[in-house]
Amino acid sequence: MLTAVIILAALGLAASFGLAMAARLFAVAVDPRVEEVEEALPGVNCGACGYPGCSELAKHIVSGEADITACPVGGETTAHAVAAIMGMEYAGGGTRMVALVNCNGDDQVAGKRFFYNGIYDCESAAMIFGGDKICVYGCLGLGTCAGVCPFDAIEMLPSGLARVIPEKCTGCTKCVAACPKGIIKMVPSGRSLHILCSSHAKGAAAKKACSVACIACQKCVKAAPEGTIYIDNFLAVVNYDREIPPEVAESCPMHTIVVRTVPEEDKQPDHLQVAAGGETG
Repeated sequence: MLTAVIILAALGLAASFGLAMAARLFAVAVDPRVEEVEEALPGVNCGACGYPGCSELAKHIVSGEADITACPVGGETTAHAVAAIMGMEYAGGGTRMVALVNCNGDDQVAGKRFFYNGIYDCESAAMIFGGDKICVYGCLGLGTCAGVCPFDAIEMLPSGLARVIPEKCTGCTKCVAACPKGIIKMVPSGRSLHILCSSHAKGAAAKKACSVACIACQKCVKAAPEGTIYIDNFLAVVNYDREIPPEVAESCPMHTIVVRTVPEEDKQPDHLQVAAGGETG
């Protein structure tokens, strides 16, 4: 009995010694900047940067595989902090992008084809003939986008429509990926005029489906500065590179165009370079 205990103890000691030696021989040196960068990041692990979480992004920034501006959630504050850790300079000047639901067709103005009584989820509803709305491009209003937003930046209106709160939006793009209709786009936070419609139906059909749908009448195109609004497949689209006078909204007979107040800190110059990867229509 005693012999067996001694043998087991010897084996345990030998194994522990072997593990200790292996740990020393195969140890991978970790750059101390990785931990510093990770601490500088927001820590929400939302995946908006394209990596599984802040820890992975920190490793890729330090290795040079990701840019110091790779975190859209942290914005310029985080970029400045990361740049300092990496011994780099950050000039700033990037355009803050926020999500926009390109639809204003709530239950009061958009017609229904049938009554949906299934799982309270936009993706599930969209599987049933594209959803219950006559307009197959419209917001289904079941809040899937709001459910995935980690910052409570999307509110569901009682009228059955999702609306982004720009002040809370960090540009993580989770809602963009979650929308089965593909009607949530990233736009510059400092632009005030928006066309809230995603319908590519022809004029008469679009108007029949929703009383605030774009009918591609081109009145806004003619009223706006050249190149700032254009028609794409029966839908008016804003070119956010330039500011558009708010008076242009009055030219729309369908009231599809809205003008929203922009906070002073988000206001941008007349001409701007939209951030790489940002969608503008």
